[in-house]
Amino acid sequence: MSGSSGIGAVTRSTLRQQIADALRDEVLAGRLQAGQEFTVKEIADQYGVSATPVREALVDLSAQGLLEADQHRGFRVHAYSVQDYRGMIQARALIIEGMFLRLDGDREDFRTPEDPEIAAAVTGVRRRGEEAQRAAAAGDLTVLIGYDLRFWRELSALFGNPYLTDFLHRLRVQTWVCTVQHLRRLTDLRGHLWSGHTDLVDALYRRDMTTARSMLAAYNADSVALVERLAAK
Repeated sequence: MSGSSGIGAVTRSTLRQQIADALRDEVLAGRLQAGQEFTVKEIADQYGVSATPVREALVDLSAQGLLEADQHRGFRVHAYSVQDYRGMIQARALIIEGMFLRLDGDREDFRTPEDPEIAAAVTGVRRRGEEAQRAAAAGDLTVLIGYDLRFWRELSALFGNPYLTDFLHRLRVQTWVCTVQHLRRLTDLRGHLWSGHTDLVDALYRRDMTTARSMLAAYNADSVALVERLAAK
């Protein structure tokens, strides 16, 4: 393989990821709404790129459950049902509980507060949580989603299993896509968004699993109740 073809492959792969990330952000921001249809050509024209990386990016997002492929019309943003949301929350809770069990078992994950590397990592996660809490208090959904996704990715990474981290991240993106479809109906989001990030980190750092589990159970229950209420309107 020549050097130029290798560079071309890397460039196309990078462009594919950039387009996928940009479209995911559009869905999370509510600018691409549930059921909205578009073609590869429309997206390629919008970003001024060729069709190939766009098609690859759209296939990637379809595999992640954010889009649906239609052989004749192109793609559409997936519309999640309330039942879908309940299932995602349940799956998310099971993954997080698995992580909690590792910590509960006093294994190497999270180690001890005296470990400087873990202490530094937890401090970083806590900062993401603080930013997420500020966005939640202000009702800024777009900023909240960005920090919330980073918060959970970095928090789950502390447990040392990248497969669980990636799976949890995908579920959190999907649940946010579903939630956004409903939250955008509200004109003022203050008081409707979860802001327990730093309290959760502090509980885990203390290995207070009772508090951590109680917080997550309440968070999940409130989230499902909110989506059910908004979907019924």
